[in-house]
Amino acid sequence: MTTKVEKTVVVDVPLSTVYNQWTQFEEFPQFMGGVEKITQLGDDRLEWVAELGGVRRQWVAKILEQVPDHKVAWAAVEGATNAGAVTFAALSPTQTEVHLEMEFEPEGFLETVADKLHIVKNQAEDDLENFKRFIESEGYETGAWRGSINQGATVRTPGIEDAASSFGDAGKVGDGGQREASFTGRGIEDDVTGNPAAGEERVNDGGGLNATQAATAFGNDNLDSDPDMLRREGGRA
Repeated sequence: MTTKVEKTVVVDVPLSTVYNQWTQFEEFPQFMGGVEKITQLGDDRLEWVAELGGVRRQWVAKILEQVPDHKVAWAAVEGATNAGAVTFAALSPTQTEVHLEMEFEPEGFLETVADKLHIVKNQAEDDLENFKRFIESEGYETGAWRGSINQGATVRTPGIEDAASSFGDAGKVGDGGQREASFTGRGIEDDVTGNPAAGEERVNDGGGLNATQAATAFGNDNLDSDPDMLRREGGRA
């Protein structure tokens, strides 16, 4: 039995400001309860460490679709099984609707109990309210990324079936540094293991990936490679 969360909040901040702030994934612990750390492994990979239902879990989420000012959709490829999407819509020049849909698969006794008590669902709903308070109190975004992932693919809202590669994974907290190394600077590699993808040779030039190789390594060759679209953190866009 999975936990499904659906929550909508209206934020008294313009659409682009709300969306821009949401792209600053590593800042999520500032308003998400139980989230200890998020590490950006690449444009479409995030490593999460969080407490779910009283259990410390890790997972790597792949962004399946990201459309500026409209949508971010994801599914776990390793660790705690979850998937979903957040969509954004302007209600007025100064108001934005944020809609969250998420599905989570509890693993183990404690998470199952927490699921029955709706703890995880309530936390996810609270996190969206906390985001509303956070961005309204700031009044502006702390950074932005205006690139896109699979724009035009019209990916439906991902569900548990889209996170099939994480089924049965206990989500034990691992070494984020090792995972990051498997996604950057080591050639064309498999999604999670860091092994060369089938039919591809490892690139050992010591200088990282070019834009085309990076897009392929991240499982998506539709990434925006414009240098001006690089993620900006730690300051206003």
